[in-house]
Amino acid sequence: MFKSLKRFKLRMLRKMTFLPPVKYAKYSHEYYTGKKLDLKNPKEFNEKIQWYKVFYHPKKLNQLVDKYAVRAYVEDKIGSKYLNEFYGIYKSFSEINFDKLPNQFVVKATHASSYNLIVKDKSTLNKKKVRLLFKKWLRTNQYYRTGQEWAYKDVLPRLLVEKFLKENGQTSLIDYKFYCFNGVAKFLEIHLDREDDHKRAFYDLDFKKLPFRNVSLKQSIDKELIKPATFEEMIALSEKLADKLPYVRVDFYSIKDKIIFGEMTFYPSDGKKDFYPEEYNKRLGDLFDIPNLSMGENEITEI
Repeated sequence: MFKSLKRFKLRMLRKMTFLPPVKYAKYSHEYYTGKKLDLKNPKEFNEKIQWYKVFYHPKKLNQLVDKYAVRAYVEDKIGSKYLNEFYGIYKSFSEINFDKLPNQFVVKATHASSYNLIVKDKSTLNKKKVRLLFKKWLRTNQYYRTGQEWAYKDVLPRLLVEKFLKENGQTSLIDYKFYCFNGVAKFLEIHLDREDDHKRAFYDLDFKKLPFRNVSLKQSIDKELIKPATFEEMIALSEKLADKLPYVRVDFYSIKDKIIFGEMTFYPSDGKKDFYPEEYNKRLGDLFDIPNLSMGENEITEI
């Protein structure tokens, strides 16, 4: 009875994203992982992600999570050839001239995660529904939508329209997500078949599958993958983009041996998904050296 009441209380509290960050992080972390959060001495990977959200606030992060603004950073660090072609950046649905867009394209909200519209046939687009969808996107703040992901809090809501990417013989693109700590890639996560049978797994930098996961076995990759010819280059590029950051995940696609930048993420899965076996929560946390707060500081504002 007591456990049920506590669970109900935590379920209510984790919806209150207006709460002070220190309190909210503790409620949310306990609800999703069943563990108490120690922000003074975090040890596990997801504990440190919560610490990151609460205390690590350089303004540069606002640019790096902004789907449009990050393009300038990527161009400066590794070159524009790694950027996907884009057709426009808009503040509202009414600004988009659909007649001038190709038959296939992708629309992304610049200020949030998982707000993507893939258009494979423009003639079937229900513009009335899309208008309502975009209106919902643009009035949503990612910080309050999920778990107080600080980097998104002040990102300007816009709509980015990009080229639709496709790999021959694949129903969806393969994502290569590099986990970088202090500018060094340590391992990666690969996502397959997002549209039909979404599966994922972690790999080391020799492209060997690692013995931990944060999804069910059914959702895990269960077949041998071929290492892309661009793999070592993606590692090098991820480290250039991750330079000086305590932690960031850098995502790429590799299409016909051409690398395309995806995004930079500071809070994978909002720090809600534990790893299995249990020991890897601490082992991966050991890779993450969080910066020190100076005496009297309540946040870090410089990289």
